[in-house]
Amino acid sequence: MSKKIAIIGGGNLGSAIAEGLINSGFTKPENIVITKRNIVTLQPLEEKGVMVTNDNKKAVEFADYVILAVKPFQIKEILEYLKPSLDPKKHVLVSVITGIWVKDIKEILGEEFTLFRAMPNTAIAIQQSITCICKHNANEEQIKFVGDLFNQLGKTVFIEEKLMDAATVLGACGTAYAMRYIRANIQGGIEIGFDAATASLIAAQTVKGAAELLLTKHTHPEQEIDKVTTPKGCTIAGLNEMEHQGFSSSLIKGVVTSYKKIVTDM
Repeated sequence: MSKKIAIIGGGNLGSAIAEGLINSGFTKPENIVITKRNIVTLQPLEEKGVMVTNDNKKAVEFADYVILAVKPFQIKEILEYLKPSLDPKKHVLVSVITGIWVKDIKEILGEEFTLFRAMPNTAIAIQQSITCICKHNANEEQIKFVGDLFNQLGKTVFIEEKLMDAATVLGACGTAYAMRYIRANIQGGIEIGFDAATASLIAAQTVKGAAELLLTKHTHPEQEIDKVTTPKGCTIAGLNEMEHQGFSSSLIKGVVTSYKKIVTDM
């Protein structure tokens, strides 16, 4: 029997998860229920066969796996409301809520539940996320199901929860870092003669291709750099100038600064 999935919170992230699971063929639309106060915005999903409702209890009673995709400030009230309808022998909970730790959920629901914490990034909207996942009290079947689910939305990696803040920096903040690099590349492209649209296409596709090389060939970045740096060539000249200007150093400092900000604010 196909597992039933409830997505509590039909905002951008919850809707993207539902869309991705349907588009990938991971599950049939009728196996998904998604909730939101204003269900009118969920009409496109409803037209595909997804059950939409503003009744969170109804959704939970339908489901085996419950994906929590609400705002951080809402989670305590929602879990306390749902607690009488949740059964640790039936329900597996998956939180995609930023800043909510497994211990926060256990404080409300107790120790018996199987819990996953997952952190996708904004590329989930096009099924190209990197999703970092940690688990609590889960068996192999449950781990496989949750891993398979998020693999439909990009790629996944299971980590220890203590690394979730660091994962946020690399996997979520990292999207902004990459975008800033691409923007700078576009600006440079315009200065050397391209129009903005052409520079944007070349820069974005080049970054996509570089990432795919690493993901497909499992090589180290320096190995791929060596393939395009010839003696006295233009590539090494540009790379060396970037390093003289602090390119790698500034990026590393930015990553560490973002991490310290998360740790300090939490």
